[in-house]
Amino acid sequence: MSAQRALPAAPSRAALPRTVALLPLRRAFGIGRLLLAATGVVALLGYFDYVLGFATFAVYNYFSYFTVQSAMAAVVAFVAGALVAFRHATDPAWLDWFRLLVTTYIMVSGIVFLTIVIQSSSRDYTIEVPWSSQLLHFWIPTIALVDWLTDAGKARLPWKLLAWVLVLPSIWGVFTLVRGSMVGWYPYFFLDPVQVSGPLETVVYCLIAVLLFTGIAAILIATSRLPSQPWHRPRPESGSQQR
Repeated sequence: MSAQRALPAAPSRAALPRTVALLPLRRAFGIGRLLLAATGVVALLGYFDYVLGFATFAVYNYFSYFTVQSAMAAVVAFVAGALVAFRHATDPAWLDWFRLLVTTYIMVSGIVFLTIVIQSSSRDYTIEVPWSSQLLHFWIPTIALVDWLTDAGKARLPWKLLAWVLVLPSIWGVFTLVRGSMVGWYPYFFLDPVQVSGPLETVVYCLIAVLLFTGIAAILIATSRLPSQPWHRPRPESGSQQR
């Protein structure tokens, strides 16, 4: 009796066309993110060189700015996003989370700085906006937002991330207030009790910042969950196994 050898089942190719189609787009995103990271480094160095011209400048104060800290984190996120985009059609969950936080932080920094510049016209001080500051506060956040909205590899993000968005700003805020009371210097005028009408006004500004962080993060999460974006990969059901 002759036995027939069972042939192995042909691998499924249902997802192949989408993957192949996404690869050139993902490479384009990778190149763009590397360029954005390089722009961030140039902007940080340029801004450091700019503030060196101030007589009261202290090096350690430079790293106390939330804008500088968030921009440094953004450079890391852009590089990580580029490396993943070169090799994979979709992003891992940790990268989506990291990019959400970073994009939120640099956007809030830009909005707050723009508000300070506008308010300076009605106060007794003038704020210069050199090219490095324009890149850090306006151009990089805007391009990062476009990158987020058009990204073909991010997943649907859970709403629970809203709670994590406030962790780093809260730690930074407490540290800045305590440090400012000790050294007599604050990175932003609304944190300095001497430059505002009192602690109550500082609290109001901080509450506005909390609303900004939460609101922008909520919008970014909502855009990641839009059903009209066919490239979003489905999240596995709880208890299911990934192969």
